Amino acid sequence: MAEYRISGVWKDDNDVITHYAFHTVNEKGISRASKTSKAKAIELLETSGNSAVTWVWNYSASKWKIGESVEVVYGSSGKYLRSNPDDTKTDNLSHLIDFDWIAS
Repeated sequence: MAEYRISGVWKDDNDVITHYAFHTVNEKGISRASKTSKAKAIELLETSGNSAVTWVWNYSASKWKIGESVEVVYGSSGKYLRSNPDDTKTDNLSHLIDFDWIAS
């Protein structure tokens, strides 16, 4: 069983998420971000016992805060990660930090 936090995304030229910034939670703390492909992220979260939440930067408090639970869903273009399906701002994780311009 593993617990993950997702803090950001990388997108292609069509604005489609291709990778996620995954952090592993362990007894010593939380790992640095690891650029994880969409396929690998889906595989990790489909593994029984594994879970993930979004990890959102709170600008007013200057610290990270735990966001919403993340799940794998089937869409018209295949599997993808989703959180809070009732909220259009956050349901596809596009609200997370865009790491494209920070790290390749």
